[in-house]
Amino acid sequence: MDKKYYTYIASNFTNTVLYTGVTNDLQRRMHEHKNKLIKGFTSRYNINKLLYFQEFKSVNEAISAEKKIKGWVRIRKIELIKSSNPDFRDLLAP
Repeated sequence: MDKKYYTYIASNFTNTVLYTGVTNDLQRRMHEHKNKLIKGFTSRYNINKLLYFQEFKSVNEAISAEKKIKGWVRIRKIELIKSSNPDFRDLLAP
């Protein structure tokens, strides 16, 4: 079984805060964000909505993509999100 790694961008209900991260389990990680199980930035700013993700076969590729995105200005991140999710809907919502 091949491992999968993800770089993702998540936000709060009003899309005023963007958070970029890396995980090997999107469902679990977003559950942690939504339920504020990990104290820090994401719990403080109510990060609870997955807006964008990209899959990688290696953790190093995912981390590299995360660092690249984190270096971008906000408008570029928004353009990336809009390229696959123009309505900013929660990609894990039923």
